[in-house]
Amino acid sequence: MFCAASSLFAADSGPAAAATNQIGLDLYRKLAPGDNLCLSPYSIENALAMTFAGAEGPTRDEMARVLHLPKDESAPAAFGDLQRQLQEMSERSVQAVAKSGEFGGPKEPITLAIANRLFAQKSYDFRETFFALVKERYGAPLELVDFAKNASGATRQINAWVLEQTRQRIRDLIPPDGLKADTRLVLANAIYLKAPWAEPFSADATKPEPFHARGSTAVNVPTMHAQRAYGYAKRDGFSAVSVPYNADLQFVVLLPDETNGLPALEKKLTSATLAECAKLERRELDLYLPKFKFEPPTLNLGSTLQALGMKTAFDQPPGSSNFDRMAPRKPNDYLFISQIFHKTFIAVDEKGTEAAAATAVAMAMATGMHNPAKPLEVKIDRPFVYAIQHVQSGTCLFLGRVTDPR
Repeated sequence: MFCAASSLFAADSGPAAAATNQIGLDLYRKLAPGDNLCLSPYSIENALAMTFAGAEGPTRDEMARVLHLPKDESAPAAFGDLQRQLQEMSERSVQAVAKSGEFGGPKEPITLAIANRLFAQKSYDFRETFFALVKERYGAPLELVDFAKNASGATRQINAWVLEQTRQRIRDLIPPDGLKADTRLVLANAIYLKAPWAEPFSADATKPEPFHARGSTAVNVPTMHAQRAYGYAKRDGFSAVSVPYNADLQFVVLLPDETNGLPALEKKLTSATLAECAKLERRELDLYLPKFKFEPPTLNLGSTLQALGMKTAFDQPPGSSNFDRMAPRKPNDYLFISQIFHKTFIAVDEKGTEAAAATAVAMAMATGMHNPAKPLEVKIDRPFVYAIQHVQSGTCLFLGRVTDPR
């Protein structure tokens, strides 16, 4: 197992990256054990960090604990810095492609689009200081809507924005009855990624190979194959492999040694494990990696986050929610989180990866590694953990498991 004391490679990720990876793992363990899973820890933490900026008192303390955020005022700056790093990575990829004709190199840039937006009830008594903070630090402009008179119309408006920001990949993030007349604010994040491999897999080399679905029966699935240098490390009970995209981004696989070893691997995963994957040393591998494509339905993360300890933000017990930094808290008119919707898409093939995610936090009003001579064969032929990771910060933009690639 990776650990800070015995690691062969150090990781350096800021508070925003560490918090993002930790909430990703917390939710990963709670959601659909044993099933295919795709989350965007970055999207979830971003949307909730904006919400946290409006919290006060015990609600702020609880959110800080569950979201692994500092209680002071440093979180917005940390997330702003991380978003700038990601945007700069995307810009460098575009520049590298522009120069590839002269020097050789990637033919297609990484496309990474991150967008935040606030959809607020017109004429509600929000604090302008809150809107100014999230616009400055999170790049989240304000859009006025009318939940009170037309919640379904506001839902369509928000879903249309998400669809546009995710290049038509995330449809109907918020279900038809997800918002009500008492909704006062939706804090939304959308992320879209299209990342070509640094060296594409040859489609001619893709062939059916056995994969032990759910750690049991072997079934044939389309499997990519390449022999070249990849990031690799062997640890107690599992191996880590990283496949680079054509910029400061990589696809990470954590592969248990045993066919049915995924549950044991998941128990030992930590945010440090993920951060350290950003520093894997390269070695020659004979790699077999299954193709897969997942489009899971919308998740409602409210009950899961409450189970992790974020209760007063959801006004449990009634009367306990405090978002006074977002809008003045009055005895018979105050805000609480009513719903948290999250939806993802991911496709991994010979050319690279396309992935998208969106998160919406709805606030309602309450009336109260050495190169050997021979390549090491690594067959990803059993359930595994995967992540799409920003190498510089160690942040996992996406995190999930594959138990059956079909």
